[in-house]
Amino acid sequence: MTEPWGRVDEQGTVWVRVGDGERPVGSYPGASPEDALAYFARKYEGLVVEVDLVERRIATTDVAVKDAQSTIDRLRNHVSSASAVGDLQGLLARLDAVEATMQARRVELGAERARSRESARQAKEGLVTEAESLADSTDWKATGDRLRDLLEAWKAAPRLERKVDDELWKRFSAARSTFDKHRRTHFASLDAERAKAQARKEELVSEATELAESTDWATTAARFRELMTQWKAAGRASRATDDALWERFRGAQDRFFTSRNADLAERDTGQKENLELKTALVVEAEGLLQVRSVGAARESLRSIHDRWAAIGHVPREVRPRLEGRLAAVEEAVAQSEKDEWRRTNPEARARAEAAVEQLRSGITDLDTKAMKARAAGDSRRAGEHEAAAAARREWLIEAERALAEFSR
Repeated sequence: MTEPWGRVDEQGTVWVRVGDGERPVGSYPGASPEDALAYFARKYEGLVVEVDLVERRIATTDVAVKDAQSTIDRLRNHVSSASAVGDLQGLLARLDAVEATMQARRVELGAERARSRESARQAKEGLVTEAESLADSTDWKATGDRLRDLLEAWKAAPRLERKVDDELWKRFSAARSTFDKHRRTHFASLDAERAKAQARKEELVSEATELAESTDWATTAARFRELMTQWKAAGRASRATDDALWERFRGAQDRFFTSRNADLAERDTGQKENLELKTALVVEAEGLLQVRSVGAARESLRSIHDRWAAIGHVPREVRPRLEGRLAAVEEAVAQSEKDEWRRTNPEARARAEAAVEQLRSGITDLDTKAMKARAAGDSRRAGEHEAAAAARREWLIEAERALAEFSR
């Protein structure tokens, strides 16, 4: 019996046509030729189902190329030697088509993997380039954070070929190491500076503590201002240490200025009272200008001075004006003393009396000469004597006025 894809010979052997030839696939003893061909045709249908499944799987899923190729090879071997009757060549052709599809996919996947590797290489190259650009940065916080982000990005990136990946990693690691070295050096130097600042500020705190109980207000206040300037110039220690030292320094400073301010407030109250007392003394001193007795004025002024010295300080802003008023009284009394001495000086009075007497005598003598000259008819000489007498009379007025001062 003959079918399009096989036949049964007289001995009951079933043959399948393959290309231009045929090969035996088996026999079905005790069955009719139709049943025998139907049996082996069903086996072919089973192969068709397997090929259909492979085609759908490859068309609709992302099956691995390696797994798909293994399945195709297995089916090809199975179809090539299958004990089945049907279009086995057609099935092999379909498997070839599926394999061609897989090869195309293999090429596409290879190209995609190449693109991915190149993209990954560029991404890692970018990470390395950025890390190298940050190696000499002194923005320690921001750069340290960024380098940690870059490291996480490196870990998340796919691996490249070992040689390429190792070379890029060496550059990336070297950049991080350079930054870390610079940062450690910086902070080591900073620690040294902070230690130096701490030592200096501890010295300033020690001195400030000693000065806190001083009552030499002006000198100590000036020294505290100098200590504050030195504090600012000393630099910063670690934050916790610096804050603690500052609290001690400020505490000593506050103790001193609180004591000083309390003392000054008390002193201000006393100085206001002193001002009232000294103002009264100035008024009393100014009243001495009406006293005619210079001795009494001088004695009263001496008493005022004694009381003035015993009173104490007055507010600085009124001191010059108040002392100026008292000095003016002192000058007036001193001038009165000078005038008094001049009036009571015996030698000076004798000189004044002698001058008056000499002028009077000279005037009498000149008047006599003038009269004699006129009597003799010598008008010229008479005029000269009269003029000389007139001049001496003017001098006599001044001399008598001077002499009168000794009689006041």
